Amino acid sequence: MRKVVYAAGAALIVLGLGGLAAEGVLLKWALWFGGLLVAHDALLAPGIVVAGTVIGRWPQSVRSGLIVAGTLLPATLPTVSALGRRADNPSILPLHYGVNVVIVLAAVALLAVADHLLTRKD
Repeated sequence: MRKVVYAAGAALIVLGLGGLAAEGVLLKWALWFGGLLVAHDALLAPGIVVAGTVIGRWPQSVRSGLIVAGTLLPATLPTVSALGRRADNPSILPLHYGVNVVIVLAAVALLAVADHLLTRKD
């Protein structure tokens, strides 16, 4: 069964690469994907190791809040920076996403502080 799933996955990859080649964007995609791998290995992974070392002894609630905030920010970056917004279609990204992210981050910080205060040992 595992070989069937692997074969199906490989077939879908070949199909996707064929579609990229047919569109004429295979090289651009390969450069973007390669740049993403380099950025991950050269910047993101070492940054996470350093951040984990720095906050390793901080209270659990503070670390959890930072992990949620650190996950939220990159996930919302395309909407906050309005990637894809067009003047001729106002229904694309119609909200104030920067303000909304700040509100969510404030809620995360508030919950982290409340959890820390409620669970600390005196």
